[in-house]
Amino acid sequence: MALVLPTKVLRELAMVFALHRPLEPYAGLEVVREACEPVDLARFAWGVFEAWLAAGASGRQGWALEVLGAVGDDETVRRLTPLIMEWPGQSGHARAVTGLSVLTEIGTEVALVHLNRIAERSRYAGLRTAAQRQVGLVAGQLGLTAEQLADRLVPGFGLDDDGSLTLDYGARSFAVRFDEELRPCVVDGAGKPLKNLPKPGAKDDAERAAAAYQRFAVLKKDVRRVAADQIRRLERAMVTGRRWPEEEFRRFFAEHPLLRHPARRLLWGRFDTTSAFDPKGGLVGAFRVAEDGTFADVHDEAVEIGTGEVVGVVHPVHLGETLPLWSEIFADYRILQPFPQVGRETAAFTEAEVAGGVLTRFQGRTVSSRALLGLESRGWRRGTMRDDRVQVSVTPALADGLELELNPGIVHGAVDIFPEQTLGPLRFSGGAARLDDLDPVVVSEVIRDLEQLTSGH
Repeated sequence: MALVLPTKVLRELAMVFALHRPLEPYAGLEVVREACEPVDLARFAWGVFEAWLAAGASGRQGWALEVLGAVGDDETVRRLTPLIMEWPGQSGHARAVTGLSVLTEIGTEVALVHLNRIAERSRYAGLRTAAQRQVGLVAGQLGLTAEQLADRLVPGFGLDDDGSLTLDYGARSFAVRFDEELRPCVVDGAGKPLKNLPKPGAKDDAERAAAAYQRFAVLKKDVRRVAADQIRRLERAMVTGRRWPEEEFRRFFAEHPLLRHPARRLLWGRFDTTSAFDPKGGLVGAFRVAEDGTFADVHDEAVEIGTGEVVGVVHPVHLGETLPLWSEIFADYRILQPFPQVGRETAAFTEAEVAGGVLTRFQGRTVSSRALLGLESRGWRRGTMRDDRVQVSVTPALADGLELELNPGIVHGAVDIFPEQTLGPLRFSGGAARLDDLDPVVVSEVIRDLEQLTSGH
């Protein structure tokens, strides 16, 4: 039988929270954990935390936030993460960093997924860096890189092994599918797509239908929070040339309950790790993951991944004469891709640009400063800040040392002082490297970014 604690006991429980510190655990908290239902304790702690926020969030009473790490649950994570993302813009950077520690202490799969999301998505550089540091610490403790940890943090969301989900209403049932952007879609028993999941009706089993309807609502919300990040991660893997051993490729992509869906919409490559000319491995051949889970080449013949080969999202630059054939296959099978791949624009330096060591084809074009800063989502970084707080270059993360000059430059913290920028040449600072030393994928992506910037896309 559920018991309701009297007000006096609740005050004492709050005192237990106040005496607890992450680095100095209070023994009484363990007694409380044993006596209370975890979900009830998490809810009470959240109520205390909300009261603290409403009272002005005094730093002296910061335990109201810290204790969430000790007794919080996945619902705590879902409610706390949006606050952490906003606090730096409200002069609350230190509080946000404490929030990162709370997520790390909760430590569930959901908590680590949200922590990684902040590390990748926060618009505040300081918070993003702090989150990346926390992710790195967690990964290090597990003997993994941050990217390897991210692979392991993608939830399955309770989907069946084949990536499906049946919503049972008793008298009728519905199936859940996913489109190219990982949006869950519903089809009825006859396979007809529906705009929305129908509400339970009088002929349905009331209990089962209500549970299924609620499960789909939660699924939509949870998948929406990770879908864009996962698609962006796959695109980044294509651009950076990340590779996976066959076992990890199968586990984290081809056979993963959620990511199997975008995996079947992408073109993958087999790379030979013994290549003496390419440290990332030379392309042996491309393949797609067929509907039955097998691997098929450009002739729809079965593909086996050989010893010494690794798998990666293949970039169209590597495909050569087979690119039109693959484009035709994806069109014939009506495969919509989560991001441009087989139809992606590619580019290269001209012989004159390589000989001169400078790219001038965008020089003199004018773009808005805010549009220019949009390149940061593609991995570009602003250059060193001068004494007058002006940054007069941007650098693609893919090619360290390659700089695009700006005029008049971006004022740190005051973008709109100079609302427009005139682009200068793109070249290596100090002349320490040559343009033809760059990976063709890097060249193509840098030029593609600048083409989209200057065309207003």
